[in-house]
Amino acid sequence: LSFDQIAQFCKMHPLEIKAIADGESHQGIKGLDPVQTGQLSREEISKAEADPNHKLKLADPKVRVPEAKRKGPRYTPVSKRQDRPNAIYWLVRNHPELKDAQVSRLVGTTKSTIEQIRNRTHWNSANLTPMDPVT
Repeated sequence: LSFDQIAQFCKMHPLEIKAIADGESHQGIKGLDPVQTGQLSREEISKAEADPNHKLKLADPKVRVPEAKRKGPRYTPVSKRQDRPNAIYWLVRNHPELKDAQVSRLVGTTKSTIEQIRNRTHWNSANLTPMDPVT
């Protein structure tokens, strides 16, 4: 196989492949057999050895691994829903270094709600009292 074929298959530059082969870079890297792992077939490698212009193609996996199901938004009881904007207000006020995405993950709310509370344009902003989300 040529360095170009290996580089194209690995999505690396041919000079990187040459440096790895010469032992100039990535010296601690361990080799991996692509036939044993099911990435390539022997026939695909022999085709590439015969034709230097042949591009190696990743073999289809024999077993499909299902993706892990993502957890949806957490349920908040009706009695606790009014506490959420207060918790956001407390976090925004006491920890301005937190990004909207971090506050969103902590409290379980949308970025638009956080932005409204931060800009004091929330529908209930007059009645918001900063309340620690933990207590």
